[in-house]
Amino acid sequence: MTEKTPKTAITPATHTAPPARFSHGVRKGNILQVAGQVGFLPAVEGQPPTVAGPTLREQTLQTLANVEAVLKEGGASWDDVMMMRVYLTDTAHFAEMNDIYNAYFADLTAVPAARTTVYVGLPAGLLIEIDALAVLG
Repeated sequence: MTEKTPKTAITPATHTAPPARFSHGVRKGNILQVAGQVGFLPAVEGQPPTVAGPTLREQTLQTLANVEAVLKEGGASWDDVMMMRVYLTDTAHFAEMNDIYNAYFADLTAVPAARTTVYVGLPAGLLIEIDALAVLG
């Protein structure tokens, strides 16, 4: 009988506990799945989450920082990311998000991750959510 690889929950110190029963990230072996992250500023104990700002730019940059925090906490980097999913609340934001995304990743990784973009409803005030799948080693 072979021993199973344990599954580990990943929660950076910058993140509050999720609002439901899920993990910000889960690592099993060399696979790290980052749950959908939004543009909340780093957690302040005793305070509710605060959105980085009302603009797509502010929220996108903070969302990417939040994804990166989970990656780092799980032992990964952007170079390990194979797939990203971007969830936008407004189809009119697609071009602007692409500009922000392209500029952000311009010097971070030689081979960009695969990406899918879909349009969804998010809680009031949130414009974007991003998740990622990383393979380490």
